[in-house]
Amino acid sequence: MKKPASARSQDGRRPVVLIVDDNRQNLELLQAYLEELDCDSVPAADGLEALRLAASRRPDLVLLDVMMPQMSGFEVCRRLKSDPATSDIPVIMVTALNEFGDIERGIDCGTDDFVSKPVNKLELLTRVRTMLKLKHLTDKLERTLAYLSKIEGRTVGREATP
Repeated sequence: MKKPASARSQDGRRPVVLIVDDNRQNLELLQAYLEELDCDSVPAADGLEALRLAASRRPDLVLLDVMMPQMSGFEVCRRLKSDPATSDIPVIMVTALNEFGDIERGIDCGTDDFVSKPVNKLELLTRVRTMLKLKHLTDKLERTLAYLSKIEGRTVGREATP
């Protein structure tokens, strides 16, 4: 069966999804689920590795476990969103937490969406597809605005020249 089309970048590269979870089985399960999509998945076993990979690989999406040793998903998300180099990367928190305070804390640190554990495959794939499409469209809009700004600068410069 053919994989559904994904929101590929302008240069044709497949979207990259960074999956962060300290539990190996959860990582493998999420990677197996994402095999149905036209994307590359990159695993990270903890928050520090996630931050390093986010900086070097510039993923199009991060699937982030909340409860991890050393650095929680909340802290990873906060750091990603506070760094201009990674702030535009959408983050979906994958969590067993369901208290309103936990959801509020996730929103406060900048998460874009939530998926509850145990993960429902259809829900996960739907949310990942949606976030990848939004990221693709946001990137395209930013390129278009930069291009228009560049053209506008040339036009203004020509008009000012006698």
